[in-house]
Amino acid sequence: MKNLFFRNVPAVLSVTCLLVSGLAIWAVAGKSANPMQAGEITASIDQAPQQLGPSGLPLPRFVTLKANKVNVRRGPSSDHPVAFVFQRKGLPVEIIAEFETWRKIRYSDGSEGWILQSMLTGRRNAFVAPREDGTLLNLHWDKDEASGISAKLSPGVLAEISACDGTWCELVAGDYEGFAPQSRVWGVYPGEVVD
Repeated sequence: MKNLFFRNVPAVLSVTCLLVSGLAIWAVAGKSANPMQAGEITASIDQAPQQLGPSGLPLPRFVTLKANKVNVRRGPSSDHPVAFVFQRKGLPVEIIAEFETWRKIRYSDGSEGWILQSMLTGRRNAFVAPREDGTLLNLHWDKDEASGISAKLSPGVLAEISACDGTWCELVAGDYEGFAPQSRVWGVYPGEVVD
């Protein structure tokens, strides 16, 4: 069983019944962009009223990182300094603004910056949000808390979203799949339907 870890952060998060590769996020100039502080992250955030951006797509919206290394800049051009660097393909981020080919994103810890749109994909992923009580996320066989459990996921585990009905999301994490309450994952809005 492998631990889920962050560079420069103790490996204290583990996966139960699931093997997951490490997740590393580091910042330039030695400042760590650690998104997994319990109590600092809730599950999905309240959805702001949507409007259409210059691209014709809704704002805000969730997307995922297309590459294993993505620079996040302080402004919408390559002339702006790098604020921090993501080191994991597939991480969910929220687009909150658009400027030409740049997208202003917000990460689960509230960090914001600009990413070139070619580094993003519309694929939907989510990760298990940490809880102050430290409980693991149960993946259920059905959309019912009383149904059997297919896996238990630790905070920070990345999962593909197959579908969400506004209350439950069907997730795939490694070789495991099942249903989880939509409020326990970050990468989909409360009440949002994903198909």
